[in-house]
Amino acid sequence: MTEFSLEDIKAMRKDGSLRDALRCQIADGKRRRQPPAPTPAAPRPGHTPGAWPTGSQPPARIAAAPPGAWAAALERDRDGTQTGTTCECGGCTTPTQEDR
Repeated sequence: MTEFSLEDIKAMRKDGSLRDALRCQIADGKRRRQPPAPTPAAPRPGHTPGAWPTGSQPPARIAAAPPGAWAAALERDRDGTQTGTTCECGGCTTPTQEDR
C-alpha cells in the first residue's frame, strides 16, 4: 500500500493513526533509497593486515654525511665543477676560506 485514498485518510484521522501511517511511509521510502551495504572483499591469501608485504621491509635510514661533505659540495657548486657550468663573465672568482 503506497497511496492512501481520501476515505483511508478520513478513517485514519478519525481513529488517530494518520501520523503513524505517514511515518511508516516515510521510513519505507528512506529504506528503499539507501544502497545495500557493500560486501567486503575476500582477504588475499597470506595477507596480514597492518604488516609489510612478504619479502619487503621498511626503508633504511639515510646514512649521516661524513664531516665536511656539505662544505665540499658547496665548494664544487661554487666553482662549477658539480654542475659543469662556470660563469662566462671571466671576472668572477671563487671566494676563499678567509673571505667567508
